[in-house]
Amino acid sequence: MHVFAGVLGLAIIAIILGDAFETIILPRRVTRKFRLTRLFYRYSWLLWRALCRPIRTRKRREAYLSFFGPLSLLLLLVLWAVVMILGFAMLQWAFGSAILNSEGQSAGFAVDLYTSGTTFFTLGLGDEHPASSMARFLMVCEAGLGLGFLAIVIGYLPVVYQAFSRREANITLLDARAGSPPSAVEMLRRYAEAHALGELPHLLQDWERWSAELLESHISYPVLAMFRSQHANESWVASLTVIMDVCSLLILGIGGTPSRQAQLTFAMARHAAVDLAQVMGTPPSAPLPDRLAHADFEHLRELLGRNGVQFRHATAGEAQLQEIRSMYEPYVNALANYLLLDLPSWFVSEPRPDNWQTSAWERRARRIRLEQFESADDHL
Repeated sequence: MHVFAGVLGLAIIAIILGDAFETIILPRRVTRKFRLTRLFYRYSWLLWRALCRPIRTRKRREAYLSFFGPLSLLLLLVLWAVVMILGFAMLQWAFGSAILNSEGQSAGFAVDLYTSGTTFFTLGLGDEHPASSMARFLMVCEAGLGLGFLAIVIGYLPVVYQAFSRREANITLLDARAGSPPSAVEMLRRYAEAHALGELPHLLQDWERWSAELLESHISYPVLAMFRSQHANESWVASLTVIMDVCSLLILGIGGTPSRQAQLTFAMARHAAVDLAQVMGTPPSAPLPDRLAHADFEHLRELLGRNGVQFRHATAGEAQLQEIRSMYEPYVNALANYLLLDLPSWFVSEPRPDNWQTSAWERRARRIRLEQFESADDHL
């Protein structure tokens, strides 16, 4: 029994150290299926998503969903620490529980577990002490691992939040360029209205780099995919989709706008969507209903034409766009369904202010005026 406990404790410690190394230090994707971190996030997210799904108020549901990313990160660190403490306690017990209390007596596994906890967090209370060379060796090893674990965690959290901040900066910049929520046709309309279609290649160059950084950061730290944006009508999946929507239209050919940069940005953005869908374990599935049905495509052409945006080739049509869309829509749709996010529309159905044009105070004042109007109407 003691031998089995020792082997199990050693295996637990090895699994946790390997899992922490792959999650925090190793800057690449791990393809091995059995990983503690992967199992933790998969099942904890499914549970959290099931609890939040019944919430009808969109804003409140987004608020609760936004807790998962940071909270799960802290819970994972706690899980690693608890299992490591348990593993060292099992090793101490396997080697005869040579931990003596203040009265010089061995109290068994409970004392081993307590001593393991105080040693891992380097408390050094001194109310228990080792009585054998192996017990001393295990305590020294655990204290060193505990100190290193805390140091790595202290360095890990700032890296994660810096990557999140860089991701969100471009998403926020999209407000004034593509609306809130963003859409491809709205972006082209605004640039055409400002006679700035020639600036699109420079914008797409920035988004090509953003897509590359998104891919690298979210593969290295997959928990970032769970971090929600500041506004309920924004998300990294929606922004990535809008950029590929815009690139798709430019690849078809819009007068006065070169398509080379659009092709480069599309390639990088699709690479990010495909690889992240694979990392998250979400098989591609086409969006239902279709994001751009036949009637919507005709409406899209009409809206673009109304704002002076014409396809360079008259033959550019729905079939070609459908072929391009099939290269990325199933992947972003799978990500959106898994993360409970909305895919953006191709065009704005009704005018609405951008996020930068509103504030909580203005929304509250507007709601109060509406309530007063409705109250006066009922009184009449």
